[in-house]
Amino acid sequence: QVHLVESGGGLVQAGGSLRLSCAASGSIFSINAMGWYRQAPGKQRELVATITRRDTTTYAGSVKGRFTISRDSAWNTLYLQMNSLKPEDTAAYYCAADLSLGTYWGQGTQVTVSS
Repeated sequence: QVHLVESGGGLVQAGGSLRLSCAASGSIFSINAMGWYRQAPGKQRELVATITRRDTTTYAGSVKGRFTISRDSAWNTLYLQMNSLKPEDTAAYYCAADLSLGTYWGQGTQVTVSS
């Protein structure tokens, strides 16, 4: 089992930056990949970015070139650096950890981008 806690959300003006963190604890040695997802009001949860054990990264087209996912070597902390934020980036952001036994989710952190 893995416990995830996100932090770093807040209110920012368009064009600004935020850095989200996700602290992982528990069976982190069993993590195969981690990712950031977001859900805006009235919309489905969508993938933002993922990173694998080999540090292979993927990004949604809407954030490519603006967001960067990274992690520490031991899977203790996952990061999402968000630059050039847009109002449409407003959402609750969740981190997730993929293990062989299933996927674990954090409780989310709110990001609000004002125009």
